[in-house]
Amino acid sequence: MAKLIDGKAVSASVRAQVAEEVEQLKQQGVTPGLAVVIVGDDPASRTYVNNKKKACAQTGIYSEEYALPATTTQEELMELIEKLNNKKDINGILVQSPLPNGLDEEAVVEAIVPEKDVDAFHPSNVGRIMIGNFHFLPCTPAGIIELLRSQDIEIQGKECVVIGRSNIVGKPMAMLLLHNNGTVTICHSKTKNLKEICKRADILVAAVGKPKFVTADMVKPGAVVIDVGMDRDENGKLCGDVDFAEVEKIAGYITPVPGGVGPMTIAMLLRNTLTAARLQNGLSM
Repeated sequence: MAKLIDGKAVSASVRAQVAEEVEQLKQQGVTPGLAVVIVGDDPASRTYVNNKKKACAQTGIYSEEYALPATTTQEELMELIEKLNNKKDINGILVQSPLPNGLDEEAVVEAIVPEKDVDAFHPSNVGRIMIGNFHFLPCTPAGIIELLRSQDIEIQGKECVVIGRSNIVGKPMAMLLLHNNGTVTICHSKTKNLKEICKRADILVAAVGKPKFVTADMVKPGAVVIDVGMDRDENGKLCGDVDFAEVEKIAGYITPVPGGVGPMTIAMLLRNTLTAARLQNGLSM
């Protein structure tokens, strides 16, 4: 039976550390500030935004919410970003995706100044991650590295397989594993012999967005299985990209859904906001 990696416990310890460091910054006259922009009324986005605001309040980070109607134009959104770029008490800017149809998400990401891009989606920050000289890491991949560290799981020299090549999770995840000296394979919808490749993995990260996609016959006995998915099964119940009940029997470590990777994403966002405040105030990291 696999050992469960408890994301709630690990994220609580990251948040406690962030809260402590925020308090130290406040004593130096700096309060980290995060602006969260939400356009339209997507219920999942609303839940995420509320959770982020709550997490900021709990760790002492100042936050502002900008809730815009779905009818907001590209021009109006860009004007708001520009205003936030210049706002001194805001260190991090986060635009909740997905944006309503008709808005250019890429242009919005590029409009945020890189030093306030706490999602690490700006091309400049993506480039920094590629070469290994970064200030911010995308929250989900960074959270996964933190989960592996919490269990003293060695990445160096390990065969790592990432299923999924999104800009938000798959690609940066592969780069972080590579920076930690893993040997990395990225798989996707066009990959041949997917099962055989996955079965080689010492560390398998599933970020494919398909419920219970990773089955027991794709997993090497004793492997570390990280499930990034947030899906619904045939009964409408929350599940991940991994068939947990079956894979748990053969994996060495596994993350549950919910309560695995999810809580880490917000914890790392808080850490990025803290880093941004330090950078912008010329304070040591």
